Amino acid sequence: FPIFVLSGYIQLKQTSSNSKAASLHWTAERMLSVLLLAMGPVAYFNPGPVIDYSLAAALTLHGHWGLGQVLTDYVHGDTKIKMANAALFLLSTITFTGLCYFNYNDVGICKAVALLWSK
Repeated sequence: FPIFVLSGYIQLKQTSSNSKAASLHWTAERMLSVLLLAMGPVAYFNPGPVIDYSLAAALTLHGHWGLGQVLTDYVHGDTKIKMANAALFLLSTITFTGLCYFNYNDVGICKAVALLWSK
């Protein structure tokens, strides 16, 4: 195969399936990143339960999507992909649950970061 034929095949293969869904997912990832950037100053100037739980959800989702892309790039084989996705889902669930537990039963994310910076 000449290289241009192979690259044309790869391009056709990538764009033929769910390109609209992929585009919407990419847009959602970027919007979440911008939202996380905006949450920093809000958390600093106006800490509280609303921002603590918002950070818990946004950070967990950001990490889930990021690790999902790593799995997409580096895990191959149907069984391995299913196991990796199940492990990622479990990790994300435990992360979100842990952050919510920390927010409810301890000082919360904002106050914890403030305490780290104060020492």
